[in-house]
Amino acid sequence: MNISILCVGKIKEKYFADAVAEYSRRLSRYCKLEILEVPDEKTPDGASEAIEEKIRKTEGSRLIKYMKPDAYKMILAIDGKMQDSVEFSKTMEQIAVRGFGQIQFVIGGSLGLSKEVLSMADGKISFSKMTFPHQLMRVILLEQIYRAYRISSNEPYHK
Repeated sequence: MNISILCVGKIKEKYFADAVAEYSRRLSRYCKLEILEVPDEKTPDGASEAIEEKIRKTEGSRLIKYMKPDAYKMILAIDGKMQDSVEFSKTMEQIAVRGFGQIQFVIGGSLGLSKEVLSMADGKISFSKMTFPHQLMRVILLEQIYRAYRISSNEPYHK
């Protein structure tokens, strides 16, 4: 399975970069992993809803350039379906059984995702009702993908 993570913004903190590198290394035995970062837009303090929408559209158009029509597009969204780790593992297995050779996970920037990106979703998932910084969410997602592969392979994992 090919896994792509499409995300807005770069990892700035070394500890996040180290965690991403570690999970990327661990995942290399289970899948081909690709992380594609698109530039984020600066949001001015007190930005109006119109400016925020323009930022989401700009970032969204950058993400859409990398969204492949034949890939399963799983959007990370606060209104997505919440699953435990076992359910998430089964979801990934079901996507593969349905004939998809690639899953693209999409993480938006600080303002979320544009309507255009959301409309392209094959599935939406939420890891919490809380909001997380997109850099931390990337680490959480990678850990859960790794855990899903461990579960699918009947290998031990922490509960």
